[in-house]
Amino acid sequence: MKEQLQSLVNALDTGKGKDLSMIIGLDGFVDEIIHLVDQRLDFETFTRIPTLAALGERITRAAGLSTNIERVPVQVKLGGNGPILSNALLSYGVKLTYIGAVGRPSIHPVFEDMASKAEKVYSISDPGQTDALEFEDGKLLMGKITVLNEITWERFKEIVGSPKEIAAMIDKCDLFGMENWTMVPYMGQIWQGLIDEVFPLLSARDVKPLAFFDLADPEKRTKEDILGAMKQIGKFEEKFRAILGLNEKELFAIADVFGVKLPEGASQDERMRQAVMETYKHLGIYCLVVHPVKEACCCIGGEYYRVDGPFCAKPKLTTGAGDNFNAGFCLGQGMGLDPLNALALGVCTSGFYVRNAQSPTYAEVMEFAKQWGEKGEI
Repeated sequence: MKEQLQSLVNALDTGKGKDLSMIIGLDGFVDEIIHLVDQRLDFETFTRIPTLAALGERITRAAGLSTNIERVPVQVKLGGNGPILSNALLSYGVKLTYIGAVGRPSIHPVFEDMASKAEKVYSISDPGQTDALEFEDGKLLMGKITVLNEITWERFKEIVGSPKEIAAMIDKCDLFGMENWTMVPYMGQIWQGLIDEVFPLLSARDVKPLAFFDLADPEKRTKEDILGAMKQIGKFEEKFRAILGLNEKELFAIADVFGVKLPEGASQDERMRQAVMETYKHLGIYCLVVHPVKEACCCIGGEYYRVDGPFCAKPKLTTGAGDNFNAGFCLGQGMGLDPLNALALGVCTSGFYVRNAQSPTYAEVMEFAKQWGEKGEI
């Protein structure tokens, strides 16, 4: 990994990324980061329930009885796949327009800093709310999303503009992304509206722009819904180089929906590689990128690429780590980095984020990569 990190540092042209223009949407959440009390030592100090497994055991022991679990709010911050992705891209100086659920009639305070850095913000509805229960081995996100029912294709056009105006916006951007299909109920309707009404108006370009998609844990959606969404994403390939970003759980869920059969007794690395390659074949898009906790991999043009990640056993913040990876990877793709360097920029961006509870700047991510490369750990 040392050579790969040096390659990333050499490849990063910090001015090039600042010339990129991106349009991101569509969700928006107010995230309350919460720790759960395992044992309270006094009124000021306590030990946390450390893992999701430990929480599961406590809940199981309470079956047929009852239990009390104290929640301690740690932080209130902007949330949602779109806003966290955008916030990370803005830290890198990208020119960004945001369309989504960030407050009506005025911007919610948690999004004000993001909005001040963005070129333009179109707010379609109030944000949802998420209780983000953080653990050392993952997180449990409990969302309230009813307000997102207001995000429809007709409302999109009412707030953003006519199909001709939307096409003119997209023609000027390097990357277009409408995130969180799972929790935005009418996202499929909006994608179809773009396909039917906006695609015919888009200009032909020598190099197609990128389109990035993040489903955001589709476990609760039906197989038919998921297959429909995959088909729609495939249609974006007509006008864009489409990228689908998944975490490890989502990858195996989508592979299962496509009927991908993985070999019994194979190593985790081999299962990952085959799941990525076989799922990629079904998608028919430019890129499938996956970010497990300890690594990252992608398939582009039928070729498989993989890098290690800077695993952090005691993260300060995990909610948004995947979105920060996606920001780094998308930035790398927009800058024209090769797949391995784009993956390396993704894992360095998320690695910095979980250790510092904020997205890095160019200088910070380059220093992070240098330190990791020199020490072999960070």
